[in-house]
Amino acid sequence: MSEEERAHTFPHSDEDAARADRTPQTPQTRAPAYRLAFTDREFLLREELRPVRLQLELLKPQMIMDERGIESTVVMFGGARIPSPDKADQARTPTLGELSKYYDEARIFARKMTERSLASYGRDYVICTGGGPGVMEAGNMGADEAGGQSIGLGIVLPHEQAPNEYVTPDLCFNFHYFAVRKMHFLMRARAITVFPGGFGTLDELFETLTLIQTRRMKPLPILLFGRDFWDEIINWKALARAGTISDEDLDLIRYVETADEAIDIIDAWS
Repeated sequence: MSEEERAHTFPHSDEDAARADRTPQTPQTRAPAYRLAFTDREFLLREELRPVRLQLELLKPQMIMDERGIESTVVMFGGARIPSPDKADQARTPTLGELSKYYDEARIFARKMTERSLASYGRDYVICTGGGPGVMEAGNMGADEAGGQSIGLGIVLPHEQAPNEYVTPDLCFNFHYFAVRKMHFLMRARAITVFPGGFGTLDELFETLTLIQTRRMKPLPILLFGRDFWDEIINWKALARAGTISDEDLDLIRYVETADEAIDIIDAWS
């Protein structure tokens, strides 16, 4: 039902906001106390309003994705610094340049998953990235190449950063709270792909593993692209030998090298 079709006994908030802007200017009406609470930016940014801001940040993307009919996503985590293959020679380290092959695999994976998503009119298997450069850009690019939509969940950082140009504009979100952003990554996820990356990628990976290990989240495919990279930086078996995780926890992850391998595992899981 549209706003016009609803029967409103009281004035709509937009109407009162417009009326308030036309209020005669007096010492009383210019005082901060007189502002409508929901139009008062200084009030909304007060420390005591943090619970409200958390709720708003959870609610806004949720409502927009619901309105777009998005029911499930495929999440792509990975490093912002990984270059495209044509820029591999400009990478800050030789190793980073070699990892550029995963930029291509991310793009191919996203394109193929989006082709599948289009069969459901863009409701299922929608690509979801952090909206930035590197692997995230490759994921959104692949979805765009397939002619489908994709989600970008950005975060405000101290250094200026714009979303990559391939995120669907109406699904390009910006967050203040990392915790709420992580919730949106996982709330609709059908599969998690994790490409080589740094602290941010590791944070997202371990958050997901912890939620599944503790049964706070249903199991789903967690696919790590690049066995050599992951085996070098994380000794999973040592954790099991030490008893800090169970042997069964090692089964939470699967290694893949190519987009097709990842898709085969997702298909077998479904």
